[in-house]
Amino acid sequence: MANEMKYTLYRDKPLVRGDGQIIYGDMKDPYYLQILIMSMKKAETGEGGTAEDVPDQMIVQILSTDRTKPESERMVKQFFKSGLSEALDIGVSWLERFNREALGEDAVPAEETAE
Repeated sequence: MANEMKYTLYRDKPLVRGDGQIIYGDMKDPYYLQILIMSMKKAETGEGGTAEDVPDQMIVQILSTDRTKPESERMVKQFFKSGLSEALDIGVSWLERFNREALGEDAVPAEETAE
């Protein structure tokens, strides 16, 4: 256990950020989420605060964890978003949907069926 890595968890799954990307999901699941940060912007802060760079434009991808598939066949969904919160929320929704379908769990929560 001493060598076990600790990750930040979001909705009980690992969330890792580094080198201009964010990876979310459990590699034991059929799919995981990758967010590629394409540009940054200065965050608006309160009076006298120091502006920090935050992700602005992102490419969001749902990828298969099946390493036997060619790289070109592993991506099942891709879209562009502005703002990390929206990119993560929508990406997680799609990820959960793809994992449920792959695992044969047909039930769709009511909040996903509402428009």
